[in-house]
Amino acid sequence: MYPCNYNPLKCKIVNMGFPPQHQPMQPGIEYIMVPLPVSEDPNYIGSNKLQNKVAIITGGDSGIGRAVAIAFAKEGADVCIVYLSDYESPDALETQRRVNAHGRKCLTIRADVRNQANCNKVVEQTMKEFGKIDILVNNVGASYNQPSIEAISQEQLEDIFRTNVYSSFYMVKASLPYMRSGAAIINNISVTAFEGAGNNIDYSSSKGAALVFTKSLAQSLVHRGIRVNGVAPGMTWTPLVPANMTACETAYFGTDRPMGRAAQPFEVAPAFVFLASNISSSYITGQVIIVS
Repeated sequence: MYPCNYNPLKCKIVNMGFPPQHQPMQPGIEYIMVPLPVSEDPNYIGSNKLQNKVAIITGGDSGIGRAVAIAFAKEGADVCIVYLSDYESPDALETQRRVNAHGRKCLTIRADVRNQANCNKVVEQTMKEFGKIDILVNNVGASYNQPSIEAISQEQLEDIFRTNVYSSFYMVKASLPYMRSGAAIINNISVTAFEGAGNNIDYSSSKGAALVFTKSLAQSLVHRGIRVNGVAPGMTWTPLVPANMTACETAYFGTDRPMGRAAQPFEVAPAFVFLASNISSSYITGQVIIVS
C-alpha cells in the first residue's frame, strides 16, 4: 500500500521509483515527466518484419504508443499516430521526428476517438495519405484511481469505458473495410484485466471488457485472415502514471514489483511488433501477451 497525502516537507520517501510528481490533466504529457520515459532501445535493430506496412496507433504520441511507433518504424512500417489534445502536440511532433529519423513516414492526427465519426475521419485521412491499413493498434487509455466504488461518478465510469472500450470498437469498425487478409489488430489491455485493482475498479473492468472484445473479435475475423491479439502490460512508466496518481503514489510506482521497478515503454513495444508481424506470429490470434 502506498503512503498517501504526500507533503515534500513532511513525507520522507525511501526506495523511490521516481521523483514525486503529479499532472492535473488527462491525457498526461510526456515531455514534462522526470525522468522521461525510455521509448527506444538503441540496441534494438529491426529486421524488416513490417516492411512497407501501414499502422494506425491511437495514443501514439507518448508512452507505450510512442515506443510502438518507433519500433514499427525500425521494422519498416509507416505510421499514423492519433492523439487527443493540443497540449499533447509537442509529444506528437517528437514521436513524428523519431519515426522520420528511421526513414519512415509519420502522419499525426488530433482526434477524440471516443467519437465514432472522428474514428471514421482518422481512417479516411490515413487512407488518403498511405492508401492502405495493415495494422491497427488500439492503445489509447484513461485511468483515475479511486478508493472505492462509491467514489466513481457516472461521468467517470462513462469516460473510462468510452476511452478504453468504445474507441477500440469504433476504430475497428472504421478500419475493417480497408484491411485485407494478413492484417493485424492489437489491443493494449492491462494485467488488471486478469488481476483486478481495488483502487481502480472501473479501469480494470474496462480492460476486462477489452480482453473479451479481443478474443471475440478474433473469432469473428479469423476467416477473413485478420488476426486480433492483445498485449497486457504491467506497471509501465508512461504519462498515465502522474496523470492518474498522487505525487506520493508516483514516487513509489513499481517499487513493489519483483524487479523493484516499473517497466519502460521500450520493454513493452517488442510484444506489439511480434503480434503485428506475419513473419513472427502468423498462427496466433485471440491471444494476449502479458508483459510483466
